[in-house]
Amino acid sequence: MVGLGFMVELATGRSDWLAPTLMGASPESPSLLPFWLGAWAIAWMPALVPADFAVRLPFALLLTIALFATWYGTYYLARSPLAQPVAFAFGGEALPADYARAMADAGLLAFIACLGLAQLSHETTPALAQLAFATLLYYALSAIPYRRRAPLIAALIGLVGLTLSGAPALATLFGLGGAAIHLLDRSHEAPMSTKPQCIPVESALIVVSTAMVVALATALNLWSWKLDLPSARWEDLNGIAQLLLWFTWPAWPLVLWTLWRWRHQLFARQINRHIALPAWFCVVTVAASLLTGRSDRTLLLGLPAMATLAAFALPTLTRQVSALIDWFTLLFFSTCGLIIWVIWIAIQTGTPAQPAANVARLAPGFVASFSWWTFAIAIIATLSWGWLVKWRVGAHRAAIWKSLVLPSGGAALCWLLLMTLWMPLLNYGQSYTTVVRRAVAQLDVSGCAETLGLAQGQIAAFQFYGRLKLKSFGASPSCPWLLAEPGPELATPEGVDLSAWTRHAVARHPVDGNGSVLIFKRN
Repeated sequence: MVGLGFMVELATGRSDWLAPTLMGASPESPSLLPFWLGAWAIAWMPALVPADFAVRLPFALLLTIALFATWYGTYYLARSPLAQPVAFAFGGEALPADYARAMADAGLLAFIACLGLAQLSHETTPALAQLAFATLLYYALSAIPYRRRAPLIAALIGLVGLTLSGAPALATLFGLGGAAIHLLDRSHEAPMSTKPQCIPVESALIVVSTAMVVALATALNLWSWKLDLPSARWEDLNGIAQLLLWFTWPAWPLVLWTLWRWRHQLFARQINRHIALPAWFCVVTVAASLLTGRSDRTLLLGLPAMATLAAFALPTLTRQVSALIDWFTLLFFSTCGLIIWVIWIAIQTGTPAQPAANVARLAPGFVASFSWWTFAIAIIATLSWGWLVKWRVGAHRAAIWKSLVLPSGGAALCWLLLMTLWMPLLNYGQSYTTVVRRAVAQLDVSGCAETLGLAQGQIAAFQFYGRLKLKSFGASPSCPWLLAEPGPELATPEGVDLSAWTRHAVARHPVDGNGSVLIFKRN
């Protein structure tokens, strides 16, 4: 909602393109490009297309770029001679390109299966833009031993895009570390490489590109140094552990296994590019997530590299371990899907009674609705999950990526069920639309209101969904209405003179008590 607010301000000309603001306030992260993309989409789409739908299109493209770049990044790392399987004595092993394609498929499946990808990759926020450009840079650094022009162009685009998306420090670390790994790597001098080698020049070009984005970030004032060291309290440490455990699941156990199996080569004289490059991306993102206070959104950038490392663990897994992964995934996602269906049925019919009572308690006032279209999609997704399970346990030619089919399919199933069966409930409890609708119903024909203490998401929602003209509290000329964040127990906030304002109503959030808004009318 906050991102949409800044995008609409840019598209309507109420904000400076080099310094986006929302009612005079700057965004939390100094990002530009994500807001530009959304504003361009609003401006270029026909007037009949709602702005909140138009802004999703470029971000869907960014997610597509991240998926493709993950596949190709894993593919080129798997082409490395040190990543190839040992040749059989009498031949018969997979061809290098075929093996690399299979590993790339596994890397993409591992990326899709990561639980942390589900929500953040579907938001129109700078986090998704950072993911797309970081993954594009990851692909460029992976492919440069086999191509030159396309990877160097992709590296420049990735560095610039990552910087303009609010992560110049990460762009700098990724660029310099990737250039160093490329310079120290000698494995791609093998005959498998199809281009003339000029390693120092390529590394120098990456360093120069990194220096350019450093200058760009400095010129646009995009640096944001915010170190937030985690405390030693058990609550904080437990939160960090749970974030790393669930956000990167199921990649992290396979990542640890890969690092263990390659432990003797990690610090060898000849650098292992297919391990060193993704490991560098993982180390940078995990460290940044722990030190910047933006844990999940920063950790998102490390998922493609973790997926690659997870893929390299598959050739070494025993049949028992693969079976354990399959059974755990089958039980976990089947249970999650069953819970989603049971609660949806309870919402629609009132049976079972206990889930229906829980929903009524957690989301009071919610009225269920039925859609044949979303119901059909959910049925097809569930039947597809059943077919996928049958295919996995059936007799078929073994594929190296088979252990990641159920994790990725299960993650897609649950997310699709949530976005179809549960979407009305989630929209009711999570969005600002209910509060906006209740507040606007209390106002008269005047569309002008002052605000006090509202969050940027609330301001954007009242401007976009409520069609209100908002001003800061005390602005001139004044407005007849005031929307204010309440104090403890819905108390009148400090600064509101009750001799000048009359408390008119309270627009309550149906789920979050902290999202309620006080409405005052000028005397």
